[in-house]
Amino acid sequence: MDQPDKQAAESSADESAHRFECQVCSYVYDPKDGVQKFGIPKGTAFKSLDQSSFRCPVCREGIAGFRDIGPASRPSGFEENLNYGFGVNNLTPGQKNVLIFGGLALGLACFLSLYSLN
Repeated sequence: MDQPDKQAAESSADESAHRFECQVCSYVYDPKDGVQKFGIPKGTAFKSLDQSSFRCPVCREGIAGFRDIGPASRPSGFEENLNYGFGVNNLTPGQKNVLIFGGLALGLACFLSLYSLN
């Protein structure tokens, strides 16, 4: 089973961990965080929310304006592009941040080390 099929099987198995994004304002509902403003406790799945009264905390869009973006461990980007490149396309957003900002920190450290060459 290749990686996209494996990820699809894993993501459909536990839909209670899926995040949902508001299509109007890009607010992301993450079940592990809940919504403190509305008294929704941490760990509440999106499907368990009251379909008639839940609104986006930012723009007040109804529940129909949200789309499933999968679990937080899912690689970011377009599905058709995940197998291209040097493997960077399969990284999660957190891993991409570590790679980008770690590279910048390493470059800064190398630049500052040049001052010690006297």
